[in-house]
Amino acid sequence: MMAGTKILRTASAIVLSSTVLAATTLGAQLAVITAVEAAVVSRIEVRGNSRVEAETIRNFTRIQAGQNVSEAEQDEVVRRLFATGLFSDVRVSQSGGTLVVQVDENQIVNQVLFQGNSKIKDEQLMAAVQTQPRGAYSSATAQADVDAISAAYTSIGRSDAVVTVTTQQVGENRVNVIYNIQEGDRTKIASISIVGNNAFSDSRLKQTIALRESGLLSFIQRDDIYDEDRLRTDEETLRRFYFNRGYADFRVVSSVAELDETQNSYFITITVDEGERYTFGNVVIDSTIPGIDSEALYSELETRPGEVYSAKDVEDSLVNLTNSMANAGFAFAQVTPRGDRDFTNRTIAINYVIDQGPRAYVERLEIRGNTKTRDYVIRREFDVSEGDAFNQVLIQRAKQRLEDLKFFEKVSISTAPGAEPDRVIVIVDVVEKATGELSLGGGYTTGGDNAGPVAEVGITERNFLGRGQFIKVSAGFGKDTRNYNLSFTEPYFLGRRLAAGFDVYRSESTSGDYDSVRTGGDVRLAAPITEDLTAQIAYNYKQEEFGDNNGTTYNRFTESQLIDGSGNVFESTCGAPNPNNNIVDPNGNAALAPPYTDSPIINLAICESPYITSSVSYSLIYNTLDNANDPREGFIIQGGQEFAGLGGDANFIKTTGKASYFKLLNEEYDVIGQLSSSGGNVSTLGGDDLRVFDSFFKGQDIVRGFDYKGIGPRQNGVSIGGTNYANASAEATFPLPLISRDYGFRGAVFADAGSLWGSEFEGAPGVVGTDAALRASAGVGLIWASPFGPLRVNYAHPFVKEDFDELQEFSFGFSSRF
Repeated sequence: MMAGTKILRTASAIVLSSTVLAATTLGAQLAVITAVEAAVVSRIEVRGNSRVEAETIRNFTRIQAGQNVSEAEQDEVVRRLFATGLFSDVRVSQSGGTLVVQVDENQIVNQVLFQGNSKIKDEQLMAAVQTQPRGAYSSATAQADVDAISAAYTSIGRSDAVVTVTTQQVGENRVNVIYNIQEGDRTKIASISIVGNNAFSDSRLKQTIALRESGLLSFIQRDDIYDEDRLRTDEETLRRFYFNRGYADFRVVSSVAELDETQNSYFITITVDEGERYTFGNVVIDSTIPGIDSEALYSELETRPGEVYSAKDVEDSLVNLTNSMANAGFAFAQVTPRGDRDFTNRTIAINYVIDQGPRAYVERLEIRGNTKTRDYVIRREFDVSEGDAFNQVLIQRAKQRLEDLKFFEKVSISTAPGAEPDRVIVIVDVVEKATGELSLGGGYTTGGDNAGPVAEVGITERNFLGRGQFIKVSAGFGKDTRNYNLSFTEPYFLGRRLAAGFDVYRSESTSGDYDSVRTGGDVRLAAPITEDLTAQIAYNYKQEEFGDNNGTTYNRFTESQLIDGSGNVFESTCGAPNPNNNIVDPNGNAALAPPYTDSPIINLAICESPYITSSVSYSLIYNTLDNANDPREGFIIQGGQEFAGLGGDANFIKTTGKASYFKLLNEEYDVIGQLSSSGGNVSTLGGDDLRVFDSFFKGQDIVRGFDYKGIGPRQNGVSIGGTNYANASAEATFPLPLISRDYGFRGAVFADAGSLWGSEFEGAPGVVGTDAALRASAGVGLIWASPFGPLRVNYAHPFVKEDFDELQEFSFGFSSRF
């Protein structure tokens, strides 16, 4: 027993001794490890570098001699050096007091090449990629470039484009980076389906959005390119469409675009919940700011009880009230609309509450994303600038103005805190789009001497040199006509909302009763008086030269006298009959001039050549149209006068006016009604007789179914113009049944009535049609919103006319809605 006990104690002593020894060894190891983890660095050794200086790499490490460096700090050095983009591999270790930094440098990019691309130019792709010549090559960056190129192809409708990247060694640690592109076919939009709509048809809703189903003309119009941002924008477009038509509870439940790779086509489904339709209930203004007369502000409201609810009317009312507050000295007044729904009666009562808002000022406007458009072009659309009181309503109005410019794909405005608590930074982010257009148009005119093909080519830039200026150059060619035009507009003349510009034109015609060449131009200035009312003044200059149908152009005869072939002077003013049936040119050469032989009016034209008109004019334009290009609601009324007599030969006053009213007659079927009327008068100034070419020449522009100069006073069958005109027109347009609206075709039915009357030559031999005899016609039309511009075909049957009128029942050409 005693012996066993002794053995156990010995074993225990051995175990205890071993435990102590193990603990001592472990402690020593931990001490060593700790020393390694945070050893003092006395020097940094750089290895593997050839182009990058060792000192530069040491600076990137941010490690100083005498510093204790842990493993975590070594890992941070690795991350920091990788972030420079200069190295493909970095390893950091420590040997005693030496920190060893081993690097493998990236290769230098010699060239960036694109192969297989034809739809997108090299310059555009170069701007999209991050890899650039003379920069460091990074495989991660190159792969990101692949994604960027793929996105560029998706944006032009080629989602199945395949992009790969390869490198080519060229020596001296340099490499060519080659992006290989298989562009593939255009990715189409096979269908756009809208689910859940009852108030409006699919075709009506699809007409409001930007995305279009692929069709025969999609390769020209390019509106069938799917883009997620465009789909999100179309969602907002649908919301506004419904909100402005009474559906305040409308929401887009979902919008899904599915790509069928076998067909290379998208199938888009938009699911909506329309909700109920509301009208406005009671509309009140409640101000908590002393000194504000709420009753005086009701005239600023666009919302009326009983009318269909419209979010746009609420927004316009907010802007009007905010501007009124600012003009009255309440810069920080804040207008908040509060709606109260009555679900039983389906009304929304609006209470505009005016409170004293927080005192906040705009510290600065920060504009981002504009690569072409100058900053000041964007800034001038804001009614607030640095240092002004911050007002959210005015900021949103500026956003709408920027979108209306059509310079940008997307405009977003956000805010950030400024340097002080009462300062706000307004951040404007824009995505630019192409603003230049090349237009090619063609048509065919029928009837009269002008029958034949017509063509027009034009180049338009709406944001010239990024300055927001408009410029257009165009030329038109017909069977017997030539037209050349140049137009330029600066929308913010002298830094104010004054649109200044000029137009220059030249037209040549060898058709009709005589040849003519007209050269002229104008300088104009337009200023907005209100949001809807604009005033314009202009100086106009025009020189007209006339000749016979043989191509001879005649200059003015001495002392305005006619001379016969024998050189005899007739003591009469130009325009007197020519009994010898001839006229002469300035060299005394006789020129037999049928059909002028019995027309003193045409003799007048030739003996007055060249004829100069120098005038000033003004006009007022009242425009409430909902869409300038395709109106459905609103008025446009314009009227003005032209005074000629500032030098030149003309001496008259012309007064003209025109009004058009558009009304959506049926929302579901998109039937649009239009009523129009116009009128004019020209009178002489200074007591002189009115010259024939200062008169109005009218025809199909006021009563369709007649020739260009088909109605009004005539002498021996030749149009001599009239001193007065008036007309009225009624028209309804509608989509063609069984034809997709995406093709842009609409039908029309119309009725016109009007007259052209009055002449200084009333009672002269052979003159007829000086009375105000009514002409009237009715007809049908086909309108096509083509990629080349709006084209229109009309057939009009005149059912009230005079025997001497000239008819043109069928016409084809460019269309204008007002």
